[in-house]
Parts: sequence; C-alpha cells; structure tokens
Amino acid sequence: MRGTATGTGTGTDGGPGREPVVTVTGVADGPGRRRPGRRVAAWGAGLLLAGVSVVVGCRTADTDGITPVPQLLAFLPWLLAPTAAALLLALLARFWTGLVWGVVVLGLLAWFIEPYGRTHDPAGAPVASFRVLTANVEFGRATDALVAAVRRERPDVVFVEECDSARCDPVLRRELAAAYPHRQAVESTGSAGSVLLSRFPLTATAGVPGTMGMPGAVADVRGHRVRLQLAHPMPPLPQQLGLWRRELGALRDFAAADRTTPTVLAGDFNASQDHAAFRRVLDTGLQDAARLSDEPRTPSWPTRTTPLLGTQIDHVLLSRDFSVTGTRFLDLQNTDHRALLADVTLHAHR
Repeated sequence: MRGTATGTGTGTDGGPGREPVVTVTGVADGPGRRRPGRRVAAWGAGLLLAGVSVVVGCRTADTDGITPVPQLLAFLPWLLAPTAAALLLALLARFWTGLVWGVVVLGLLAWFIEPYGRTHDPAGAPVASFRVLTANVEFGRATDALVAAVRRERPDVVFVEECDSARCDPVLRRELAAAYPHRQAVESTGSAGSVLLSRFPLTATAGVPGTMGMPGAVADVRGHRVRLQLAHPMPPLPQQLGLWRRELGALRDFAAADRTTPTVLAGDFNASQDHAAFRRVLDTGLQDAARLSDEPRTPSWPTRTTPLLGTQIDHVLLSRDFSVTGTRFLDLQNTDHRALLADVTLHAHR
C-alpha cells in the first residue's frame, strides 16, 4: 500500500505534534486479486479449455455425443491449437489451475491422435495383388477428372460415390466399360447414386441399405472370393446424427457378418478414426489401408482447405487377409473429396 503522511495531532509531552494521516493513492495486487488484463486472460483460458474438454471427454468416454461434438471430433488434431492458446493465456494470467488443466488436456489429445487399434500382418503366402480406388465425385461434377485418373492409375476395382445417374453414370459407361466390364450400381440422382466397377467378375449382393446408394458384390479375384462393399453413410449433420450412427452401424454389421471371406469395404464414410461409430467398424477386425501405409492422418476432405486443414473420412478398409504396398491421395477437380488409391495384396489362409 502506498500513501502520504499529513495532518496534526498531540505530541507525547501533551503539546501540539504531528501524527501521520495516511492517504491511499493506490492498491497493489494482493492474494486472490488479479489485474483486469489477467482476469480476462484467465477467463479466456478457462473457456477454451472447457470447450476442448467437452470434446476430449467424449473421446475418452468412447462416445460421439451430441452436436457440435461429432463435427468437432472429425478435426480432433486441430484442437491442439486452442489448447496451446489456452496454456499461453493461463501462463500470462498466472492461472496455475488452468496450466495443470491444459497440460492434462494436451496429454489426452496427444494420446488420441495416435492411430486407433492394432495392426496385424497376414500369415499366409501372397496369392493376388490388385489396386483399389475410391472417389466421391460430388454429384458427378468430378466424373471427367475421375475418368482421367482411372486411365492414368489403372486400378482394378473402382468405388464411385455420388455418381449422379444423369451426369456421371453415362460417362462411366461410355468411357470405361471396355476396361471395366463388370459393375454393380445403385442408380439415382444427386448424391444417392453409387457405382462399383471391376476388372474381375462380380456376383451381385444385396449391398448395405442406406439413404445414399451402397452397392456390394463378391469378386472373383484370380480364383479367390473377395467381398466388395461401397460405403457412403449420411454425414453427421446436426439433425441427422441418429441416421448417421445407424448407417455406420449397418456397415459394421456387414463387416461382422462374415469374418472368414476376404473383404474390402471402401468409400466415403463421413467419419474419421476419432468417431466412436467408425471405430466400431474397425473393431470387427478391419484395418485402414492408409494407416497400414503410414498415412493415418492424411486429410481427404474438404479439398478447399487440405492439406492445411482437413480430416480423413475416405477410407479403404481391409480384412486381415490383406497387406498394403502403398496408398496415395489424389486431387480431382470439381469435388470436395480427394480420391484414395491403395495397392493391396491378398494372402492365403493358414
């Protein structure tokens, strides 16, 4: 405390004297008090950490929660930025509880950013190698770019999501029918149409029911049966989270229904490894080709901000009968998704 001594009084000998009168001119920070700037910084740190903690808490609890948690879970690694900002604000504010809180949140984020689940190497000898491509052509707008990529990369199996029956399907029939004589499709307008193209003979299956087309087939890959299933569940829109979970659950049921036949489940899952509903699909024993080739966090959507900001929601999932030689994400014009190309090898059962 600062002050000046003024005023009169009675001395010790009974006569007039001077006694100090204290006038307060300022108050220093005391225990429990912060300057206004520090209070603002502490509040800012607390609010940032509270928001991130809700998302991280749902990830820890193995649930996708409610809006906006599923949408934010798709971008879980990017939550490192507000967490770092909160730590800086807590340090400036000398908000020690916030610092400890932030360090805990940071540690959990670092833990969950690691790829989910374990990988397994096939035990049997390799019997067939082939190339898989999945691409969301956004209402058919990227059909020409897809055709060019297919001719350049020469995949053996092509999964095409959002293949509009008026804009996309006729082009694929005209341009690729000779190279891919076998096909299975759900013909529809807009985003509901999907097509599965193959160099290998196909036997049609019922596919997986959904709002958008998800055709399926069994391929004869050089004498070996391989289940092929296109994935395109609804996105986790605020009013459709239940539908998104149910359709991912239907894909999980497909994967779990037959764990002995080699399986390729590929497409636009509208989900990343940070979504509990997608991890349930992986828990059936399927493995992500991108993870097997050390690209578990390469973003595939949205192309307007990738690779600086994005998430991997396009996947090629494989049963444990497969190994992966490599994967590549391809940029296609006129779509908000990157295509995913995977070189895979089927191994014999032992």
